[in-house]
Amino acid sequence: MSNQKEHKEEKSHSQLQQMMRAFLRGISIQERINFARHLAVTIKSSMPLLESLRLIKNQTKSKKFSKIIDDVMQYINNGQSLAQSLEHYDYVFGEFFINMVRVGEASGNLSSTLLYLAVELKKQREINSKVKAAMIYPAVIFVVTIGIAVFLTLFIFPKILPIFVSLRVQLPFTTKAVIQFLSLLQNYGLLMLIGIGALFAAVRIILTFKKIHFWFDRFLLTIPFLSSVIINLTMANFTRSLGVLLKSGMNIVDALKVAQGTFHNHYYRYQLEQAIVSVVKGETMAHYFETQPHFFPPMFVGMIQVGESSGNLEENLGYLADYYESEVDAVVTNLTTVLEPFLLLFMGFLVGFIALSIITPIYKVTQGLQVK
Repeated sequence: MSNQKEHKEEKSHSQLQQMMRAFLRGISIQERINFARHLAVTIKSSMPLLESLRLIKNQTKSKKFSKIIDDVMQYINNGQSLAQSLEHYDYVFGEFFINMVRVGEASGNLSSTLLYLAVELKKQREINSKVKAAMIYPAVIFVVTIGIAVFLTLFIFPKILPIFVSLRVQLPFTTKAVIQFLSLLQNYGLLMLIGIGALFAAVRIILTFKKIHFWFDRFLLTIPFLSSVIINLTMANFTRSLGVLLKSGMNIVDALKVAQGTFHNHYYRYQLEQAIVSVVKGETMAHYFETQPHFFPPMFVGMIQVGESSGNLEENLGYLADYYESEVDAVVTNLTTVLEPFLLLFMGFLVGFIALSIITPIYKVTQGLQVK
């Protein structure tokens, strides 16, 4: 009986944790950057850690983040280190952030490590923002096109259709197609909406399975242009993170394990796991990367090889980070340049199709009236 009670308590506690995770996952990267920067400045000014955290808590505008800082302070009061306290919110801060804090505490350079962390997080945010910003224009065109098409189909066409029916005009193919679409919406519109929602929900649930997510991420790397964005973005984030970790004094195996947490693509995480196994066996890091030319470009492998053989790996990683950041800019620019004409053609075709379905019968009516 007591075991069942304990099981129920554990289950309810687990559910509560999941709800809290869902609630707190919305902490922005800018809030983490501000946290690292402000904490670095206050610690550098010789302010005790708890007082620094209290000051930051009072300054933050986010109630979610304020709650996290309050909990972190309680953990520190109970004897845990800052890194251990942040681990309770690993889904907010991430492995990279927490391990950098741990390195800073161990080396006694927490202030400078936090400042460096803030700079690196800012660079990662800028890279990700560039990709998102480049997608805004195509997304706006697509949404506007669909909006115009829906407006013409649902609000303009139904008002004109009864006139065509009363005059018994021979309707063209385009008009018949729009009528069929309207009929489909009227009869099954709600079911279609539910079906689309269910499909999106099903995809999200299916992708929670690691194996399926793994193969989905692998599939993304086969799509032209998109694969270039993913590869360059992954290389930029990985080289910058690995360089920072190595500069902080972390050994190569531990640094690779932490840097693995910066990969959003599960297939790349698998590739890095294999690279770690290779390094543990005594091989160089570049040795495994060289066997996977489709995922680790020759430029990347070559610079890693030179860095490992010359002892300038950290500098070479910094160079690669800058290089791949510029590559992300170039690929994203090319991607939007390629997408723009296709989207404009799609917009012209869709709106033109609906416009023809309205204008053509009107033209036939006017022609008939002229003949009479």
